[in-house]
Amino acid sequence: MPEPNPSQKQSREGVIRPSTPYFRLLVDEDGLTDALLDFVSDPRGSRNDRPVSQDLHDLAPGMVPVLEAMVLDGVEERADVASYVHAALYGVGLAPEES
Repeated sequence: MPEPNPSQKQSREGVIRPSTPYFRLLVDEDGLTDALLDFVSDPRGSRNDRPVSQDLHDLAPGMVPVLEAMVLDGVEERADVASYVHAALYGVGLAPEES
């Protein structure tokens, strides 16, 4: 498999690929980040009624406790939520070097 061209801009839509080739889930990383930032910055319990919360319970239930911890920790920075969303979609790896 060829190595990706580092000069190409990384897509902000992630495709989660299960171990079998039969399913693919397309995720709008920026849209999800925005929705989850709204979720974690809302102190009301009604945040759990948001459609994104319902989807997470169905599609990625392991993310819910982390987001609730972010609420308790008072996370308000988009960059913090974006880092978590990226790690959840693509795994944890080394951050790209800054030039």
